[in-house]
Amino acid sequence: MTALIDAPPAEGDELLPEKKSAGGGGLGKYIVIRFFLIFPTILILVTMVFFLMRITGDPVTAALGGRLPPDQLAARIHQAGYDRPLLLQYVQYLGHIATGDFGRTISDNIKVTDMLATYGAATLELAINALIVAFLIGIPLGMIAAHRRDKWPDAVLRIFAILGYATPVFFAGLLFKLIFSVALGWLPVAGRANIMNEITLSSVPSPTGIYWLDAIRSGNTAALSDVASHAVLPAITLGLLVGGVFLRLVRTNVIGTLGKDYVEAGRSRGVSEYRLVTKHAYKPALIPIITVMGLQIATLLGGAVLTESTFGWKGLGFQLAEYLKARDFVAVQGIVMLLAVIVALSNFIVDVIAALIDPRVRY
Repeated sequence: MTALIDAPPAEGDELLPEKKSAGGGGLGKYIVIRFFLIFPTILILVTMVFFLMRITGDPVTAALGGRLPPDQLAARIHQAGYDRPLLLQYVQYLGHIATGDFGRTISDNIKVTDMLATYGAATLELAINALIVAFLIGIPLGMIAAHRRDKWPDAVLRIFAILGYATPVFFAGLLFKLIFSVALGWLPVAGRANIMNEITLSSVPSPTGIYWLDAIRSGNTAALSDVASHAVLPAITLGLLVGGVFLRLVRTNVIGTLGKDYVEAGRSRGVSEYRLVTKHAYKPALIPIITVMGLQIATLLGGAVLTESTFGWKGLGFQLAEYLKARDFVAVQGIVMLLAVIVALSNFIVDVIAALIDPRVRY
């Protein structure tokens, strides 16, 4: 009896507490490291944008050179501090960013923060709509392709995925406009809503700037229908870009999961192939999608520039193109800064979710 009590613990029992502790510590350490990596990532991008924009000279001369008399131009440059040493300008710019001051646009003299708040909601709305389309396209079609692998539905869907990803966004947008707006007249050509509905939604108490959300809050079904009709073509155009990636990821991972031992055991017991795909292989196949979702958010934001320009969707992408044409580098820096923060935070959130679902990600 005494010998049994004094006996050393078995090897497996000895390691159980350490494993449990290491797992918790591993997750906490992983989250902290990933969070603090956000800051150098944003700093590197802001630094690159700042110095690349300064290669062509100071922002005032780039935007207003040739449009103002030399004395007025020099006064504007001195007032903005662009005649100071470049490194001093960089340090001051970082200090202003730390306090939330992104300066004022040169072309229309408005606060950059106000511009970001006004147009950022439109880009967020487009990205949400496109992501919904990508999920609706990629996940079910990827499961169908895996279920019918190496048969004609699989071949057709793989070609569809490649075309969706490879087709330029602006070309797909113009093609959809030509077919569904010009030829058939089913959907609006451009814009986020009719002018009257835009005015109505902007007057909603505490508007979010996301039109379909404001229409739901106000209970305005007519405005909601109008907003939805304007959102269809831009959402499909941008959603196809990411939907093709999701389709191929789901197909590949479902096929890989169908070869696992527990799936083979279910197949030997007479479980139907459809049930194996939808019940047993579906959830493990979603983990890689969650992992790459952060990268796809960057793809969505990049594609939003062309999508918004094609459909006259006045968001950050549309304004970025306009400010680049106006050579308003202060506004461009502010937009790029915000997009960098969104992408960095999205990747952090996605990495944390992936670590919670799959412990192997933590190590």
